[in-house]
Amino acid sequence: MAKTRTQLTKVDPVWTRIVAEARDVVASEPLLGGMVHACILHHETLEDALAYRVAQKLASPEMSEQLVREIADAAYASDPTIAEAARADISAVYERDPACHRYIQPLLYFKGFQAVQAHRVSHWLWNEGRRDLAYFFQMRMSEQFSIDIHPACRIGKGLFLDHAHALVFGETAVIGDNVSILHDVTLGGTGKEDEDRHPKIGDGVLIGAGAKVLGNIRIGHCSRVAAGSVVLQDVPPATTVAGVPAKVVGEAGCSQPSVSMNQLIGARS
Repeated sequence: MAKTRTQLTKVDPVWTRIVAEARDVVASEPLLGGMVHACILHHETLEDALAYRVAQKLASPEMSEQLVREIADAAYASDPTIAEAARADISAVYERDPACHRYIQPLLYFKGFQAVQAHRVSHWLWNEGRRDLAYFFQMRMSEQFSIDIHPACRIGKGLFLDHAHALVFGETAVIGDNVSILHDVTLGGTGKEDEDRHPKIGDGVLIGAGAKVLGNIRIGHCSRVAAGSVVLQDVPPATTVAGVPAKVVGEAGCSQPSVSMNQLIGARS
């Protein structure tokens, strides 16, 4: 019986699905066989594959792929919640992005997912007191992905960055669980103030393309920020805000805006 329990604890549906999809890719497109084997089929766990992918993306002449891989391996071994969040991120991309048809796609192709996983490692470094190394990861993420996330920024699980370009998340920003954010979004401050100065994004929030959320303000759970809005004050839960400056224009339109991804003001789903 003890052996059966041990076996059950090792079941990983997300990784099992990714491996099966990887075999299908190799069979249908042999030219990608080398990459797919290196990124997925040569590894025994999702944690190993994630560490390898992060190392591939962040390595540079200043720090070798092997060193970055060792850092990522240490992060996953020290904090199992990092990989748990990655599994939720993969599911979020698959469920919310109509361009994503397989679990393997975020891991191989989507820079938003890859950047979030790199950030999760840099955040671990920050919490371990290894601040300069965390800044190095931030720099490489910005160079590689055009996404600038301060290592101290706290991000929940199930984050979906759609198109993932020109994103800026400040040092004291906090992003809840199951949030969806489109491209060209800033979670920033309003000047040179110090200490707690960046937005707090609640669970289930949808932030449209080009939105700027500025200052130590709170975006309530399951709310929507319309594309192009500039948000300078708190947003109540389950509402939609739009405009410059943003104002409440109605209810959120559904119970989970970040999942429905419906950005039409006044629409319900």
